[in-house]
Amino acid sequence: MEPAGSSSGGTPPSSDTTPPPEAPAPAPAPSGSPGGLALAITLYVAARVVLVAALTGVLVLVGLPLLLALIIALVVALPLSLLLFRPLRTRLNRELAAAGAGRRAQRERLRAELRGDQ
Repeated sequence: MEPAGSSSGGTPPSSDTTPPPEAPAPAPAPSGSPGGLALAITLYVAARVVLVAALTGVLVLVGLPLLLALIIALVVALPLSLLLFRPLRTRLNRELAAAGAGRRAQRERLRAELRGDQ
């Protein structure tokens, strides 16, 4: 009989070690952080660009020239995006306000440190 760890023919010996635990998923960026603000801006701008592109495509399919369709789509997309993308705009406003508050707090801390008001 061969020892349990030998590798003669057959299947390799099974290991009793468990696989390493998976790394936890990264948490979403906190409100006001540069990553959260950049994501909110990107989502809002992308949604508006897609809306303009979709409206332009529909107008071109109807038979309008591309430039005229693009101009009309830009004009129509502004009020339409205010209605359709309210949650994205609210998130963007919240991120901008949090980023502004963070900058103001940091500026006050730096001023206090310069004055010597630890």
